[in-house]
Amino acid sequence: MPSLYRSFRSVRADLATGALTCRQLVEQYLTRITDHQHLNAFTEVYADEARQRADELDARRLADPASIGRLHGMVIGIKDVLSYAGHGLRAGSHILDGFEAQFTATAVERLLAAGAIIIGRQNCDEFAMGSANETSAFGPVRNAANPDRVPGGSSGGSAVAVQAGLCLASIGSDTGGSVRQPAAFCGVVGLKPTYGRISRWGLIAYASSFDCIGPIANDAYDAALLLEVMAGPDAFDNTVSQRSVDSYSTATLPDRPLRIAYLADGVDSEGVAPAIRQATEAAIERLRSQGHRVEPVSLSLLKHLLPTYYILTTAEASSNLSRFDGVRYGHRTQAPVADLVAMYKQSRTEGFGPEVRRRILLGTFALSASYYDAYYTKAQQVRRLVRDETDRIFADYDLLLMPTTPTTAFRLGEENDDPVAAYLADIFTVQANVTGYPAISVPNGTDLEGLPIGLQLLAPPFQEGLLVATANALEAPVAA
Repeated sequence: MPSLYRSFRSVRADLATGALTCRQLVEQYLTRITDHQHLNAFTEVYADEARQRADELDARRLADPASIGRLHGMVIGIKDVLSYAGHGLRAGSHILDGFEAQFTATAVERLLAAGAIIIGRQNCDEFAMGSANETSAFGPVRNAANPDRVPGGSSGGSAVAVQAGLCLASIGSDTGGSVRQPAAFCGVVGLKPTYGRISRWGLIAYASSFDCIGPIANDAYDAALLLEVMAGPDAFDNTVSQRSVDSYSTATLPDRPLRIAYLADGVDSEGVAPAIRQATEAAIERLRSQGHRVEPVSLSLLKHLLPTYYILTTAEASSNLSRFDGVRYGHRTQAPVADLVAMYKQSRTEGFGPEVRRRILLGTFALSASYYDAYYTKAQQVRRLVRDETDRIFADYDLLLMPTTPTTAFRLGEENDDPVAAYLADIFTVQANVTGYPAISVPNGTDLEGLPIGLQLLAPPFQEGLLVATANALEAPVAA
């Protein structure tokens, strides 16, 4: 058995020959989780449950090899915003202290039905609000490439768990880059599907018109396979697409050169770190050498992306998080209060961290009667314009390429005093969420300090297969 598996194809091959059992694989990951506790990637590990599940899967495989699921033996972790019945669900927040999920998210149900093993719940920014995984009530997650650096957010624990070999893959959520940005900082693959491709039933809402569930894995094949299993119609989510699910894991490039646009600001801007500019240019040349046409484009609304994103997402968060009030579940203040309203205020002040409180206040301001048209309505109009401009690019090109992030992972605490600087880490990722289009981040080398660099590809709606096929053409083979 290899010291560390980095692809599901290797796991599946060794399970088939008898060189590996699910129980052995689970024990390997549990040992690594114990050895890497300093990374703080998991908030809860389901050790005994994972062992029992592994034994059941081993028995099923031995009894009837033909009956096993597509993900048989894949050990995954789930971000602490996905509901899993009978297990704690905290969203990285004290407001949900003691809360236990009452049902299982559709995406998680489908993973289990396909034979996956869930090994634990992963740390994340509180209510998925953050770009560094420093806002979690459970403490910051550390980057395995350098523990003094952040892993990115909000799915930081999910990305680090894959990066450090604590599980084979993770399921995160992406509202403005929360799968792709930490994937870039950690040197793994992060896939954000088209909005509505995966049911959001059982995902704690941050901003409902932006939120997407997405996989984080070591290679594009594993991410594509997870997407295939999770995607598809769901009676519990009326925003999910009714389109049939393609075979993303077997997708191939078309029998012609691709037409790829790259964002000029992603290469030419002084705000992009030199190492990232060079790595992006190298990827462009690699694609050209494969015969593809790669040309620069500009996005005239680029400077409006972040303001649009933050106005709309904070407004939706203000509405969505109003349900956390200390009455029906979660934290309730023990301080003496005069009336019900005072109890609401005190419970929410104690339960929510500063970043969540900041975004609720910003969103409430944007939705207030005096400023609704000036901010929220205007941002919705700009969102439509961003989508129109993106569509014009895709009228001439198959894909849009850019760096995933403008810098590599910054130091822990470095952005705490300047939230605007932290928000700028999302400058290249929010376009996919504002438009609802699919995007993937793939590893693209490292800088001089050994910190990972990510390359991002965007595609038109429901073209995840093209993203995966192009990612396969870009990525180096993954060792077993």
